Amino acid sequence: MSIEFIPEASEEYKSLDGSIKILADKKIEQLKKNHYLGEELGNKHNMDLTGYYKLYFRKKTYRIVYRIIKNGIEIVEIWGIGKKDKMEIYKDINKRINDRK
Repeated sequence: MSIEFIPEASEEYKSLDGSIKILADKKIEQLKKNHYLGEELGNKHNMDLTGYYKLYFRKKTYRIVYRIIKNGIEIVEIWGIGKKDKMEIYKDINKRINDRK
């Protein structure tokens, strides 16, 4: 199984502090082994994030938001990495989803 980042998530990953990036890398490695490691999001504060998952790290202050694509092979597509702070990560993901419709 492969892990892919959408461009915005790739930029978020690159901007992480070194110690945070190490923790993110550990979670991403775990995700490669078990792509259902995260929790399903569903509807969250009037945002339809059905089909997306959240995976916590750094004492639940950071989130990796991803979805699983099945086209013969399974691909984990990361849509965002960031702090939960005031639901900003979820708002960003919701906007990204809507921008791609």
